[in-house]
Amino acid sequence: MTEIITLGCRLNAVESGAMRALAGDQDDLVIVNSCAVTAEAVRQARKEIRRAAKRRPDARIVVTGCAAQVEPQTFAKMPEVAAVIGNREKREADSFRPAPPASHDPFRLSRNDKIRVSDIMAVRESAPHLVAGFSERARAFVEVQNGCDHRCTFCIIPYGRGPSRSVPAGLLVDRIKALVDEGYNEVVLTGVDTASYGPDLPGDQSLGHLVERVLKLVPGLRRLRLSSLDSVEIDDRLFDLVTGDRRIQPHLHLSLQAGDDMILKRMKRRHSRAQSVAMVARLKARRPEIAIGADLIAGFPTETDAMAANSRALLDDCDIVFGHVFPFSPRAGTPAARMPQLDLALVKERARRLREAADARRARWLQTLVGTEQSVLVEREDGRGHAGNYAPARLASGATRARAGTNGAVIGDIVAMRVTRVEGEMLVGDAL
Repeated sequence: MTEIITLGCRLNAVESGAMRALAGDQDDLVIVNSCAVTAEAVRQARKEIRRAAKRRPDARIVVTGCAAQVEPQTFAKMPEVAAVIGNREKREADSFRPAPPASHDPFRLSRNDKIRVSDIMAVRESAPHLVAGFSERARAFVEVQNGCDHRCTFCIIPYGRGPSRSVPAGLLVDRIKALVDEGYNEVVLTGVDTASYGPDLPGDQSLGHLVERVLKLVPGLRRLRLSSLDSVEIDDRLFDLVTGDRRIQPHLHLSLQAGDDMILKRMKRRHSRAQSVAMVARLKARRPEIAIGADLIAGFPTETDAMAANSRALLDDCDIVFGHVFPFSPRAGTPAARMPQLDLALVKERARRLREAADARRARWLQTLVGTEQSVLVEREDGRGHAGNYAPARLASGATRARAGTNGAVIGDIVAMRVTRVEGEMLVGDAL
């Protein structure tokens, strides 16, 4: 059976599911779906390739994903790799055949026979068949948008994903209806720049319009979750839906990146510190239970101690309880890689301090949930899952009978739980 190794974001996971369907069952095929967000992510892809080759020495290893798109020669030079295909080519079943046909694509970047990587910036259409999506056992992920039109100075992803392009709303509604009919109670809308959904489609389209349409036309959907958003792209329509419709889960992950205005400018972000703080304040005033997550980069070029302190302070100022901290990693070809770099040891130290502050804040928040009632999506047989606010949760032993006559947890059920304690980073409680 085809083996797929998925690295990086949820969108990669969605597309891995689609590639599995395209490739079919091939006993000798391993697909490595790579990530390029940091240099470490590229190193991890190379490591997984070598591991796969040792584990399955007779397999054909095909590498795709963002790292393959932006660094095809890096992987083509590896003797373990049979083929390197781009993010455009991974939508084609032919790419996974033992002997892919020679490409006559005018945008092809290399004559290396291993490489089938075309100019992703020339792609303008969405890939409707990728909407098939990826599902964990309890929740389903649906790709609504791909690519990015912004050029943050640290980010290589637009060069791996191409321009922003949206999937037509009707197709998405049909897919989500089908997922609900299959028994999924929670659907996650995902993309590279999800909040940029719509402008490339006919008419007046936006993420808010899409969410409104899904909620109206799929009344059986119990939980809708949104992936990472830029705070400045939360318009009034989306704001009213997120704060007013209880089917949208009270958890927003914001792409904040830093808490200092000078660093934000050097990152070429489109928001100021004050705008982020104000948006979170508005959200929490309307719907206090919303849990805020955020991506934060430590050690960006030219960052001073005072600037780093501003980012740590953002944890409190934006009430961030899920802080995803990344040490800055220069990516060749990006403007930030040409800026004056900080010493690597200092970058790691600032990332450690920011991560510790974020972890401590999450721990304090979890304790405030003891005694509350939470709605938990059961994701594993042992009763583990996530509350609506995305806090990890576990139904206590003996309290996982989500349906009469059923022993153990029923994956996919939504269970009301009274939180009795916190174990590590997990809420524990009894089913009500």
